[in-house]
Amino acid sequence: MPPVERSPDLECRPFKQRKCLAMRKDEVTAMRKKFPRKLPVIVERYPKEKVLPGLEKTKFLVPQELTLGQFAAVIRNRMPISPSQAVYFLVNNQSLVSMSLSMAEVHAENRDEDGFLYITYASQEAFG
Repeated sequence: MPPVERSPDLECRPFKQRKCLAMRKDEVTAMRKKFPRKLPVIVERYPKEKVLPGLEKTKFLVPQELTLGQFAAVIRNRMPISPSQAVYFLVNNQSLVSMSLSMAEVHAENRDEDGFLYITYASQEAFG
């Protein structure tokens, strides 16, 4: 049987547009039940980003005690970029957050109604 090909349009759409709210809530509930000490996070590239590559996966289960700065380092390591390449992170499509905050603090203050924390990354501080 030939492999099932994914629609490129589906993969380019943001996570929220690929799944309805009820499905996302169910997914978070199942994750939190199975991994109660981990936080569900979605990391996506800024839609107009031209320099940074996309990530192979967008969904992460992150330890609560990890700082946002440590998590950002994990994300950077998953990208084939030079150490001098700037990467900016926007939380919940609204604000730049202190990198010294724990993921538990960032999640508690910025999680979406579905339970995921959404983080967008880009090469320039030009979120608008």
